[in-house]
Amino acid sequence: MKNLVLSASAVVVLSVALGGPEAAWGQAAATNGGAAATAPAANTPHKVALIDMAYVFKNYQKFEMLREDLKAEIAQSEEEAKQKALALQEMQKKLKALKEGSPEYDAAEGQFAKASAEFEAFRRAAQREFLTKESQIYHTIYMETADAVAMYAKYYNYTLVMRFNREELDTENAQKLIEGMNRQVVYHRPEDDITLSVTEYLNKKFGRTNTAGGGAAAAPRAAGAPKAAPR
Repeated sequence: MKNLVLSASAVVVLSVALGGPEAAWGQAAATNGGAAATAPAANTPHKVALIDMAYVFKNYQKFEMLREDLKAEIAQSEEEAKQKALALQEMQKKLKALKEGSPEYDAAEGQFAKASAEFEAFRRAAQREFLTKESQIYHTIYMETADAVAMYAKYYNYTLVMRFNREELDTENAQKLIEGMNRQVVYHRPEDDITLSVTEYLNKKFGRTNTAGGGAAAAPRAAGAPKAAPR
């Protein structure tokens, strides 16, 4: 069960374009149902954005909260399993102290076999439950990120959003360097990396929903705006 602990290696006030500093794609997109402020012309060329989903998952506070909650559940289940295992050990000691073939031995042996089967069933059920919860967490975060990306893309008229790795090449590790040089995206404009904007939007939205005041989340910066250094 320890191997079930989640990892994320395996995804704001927006200074908008040509407008005042208070304009925000998140608010505008929410108001317009996710539609862009102005419909693109029929001959609008393709406009591609990039997002590092691994970065979003690693830095989205809701994902971290859900992961910690699951860790706590796993720890509680492991403690329960530990207690059951200790009880089985005690039953086994008592069984060994009895005379094999005696009525007392047969009764104790039957109880031990039943308890062992229940223990294995408990472990299997717990493993299935945590695997299901793990996949649900990933699905939830992925869908929330996809929704935010769709809003951003519609507002800024991006026609395609691709996944990529925004980390610098690791020249100290030969294997990682080779993997890094095999990336699909060789070149991109910094303003087309929407990773930080989407991450900031998700965190602010999550923060607002977890405060007493509630309310709509402020939208993140535009992709072309200055970005803070990654955490």
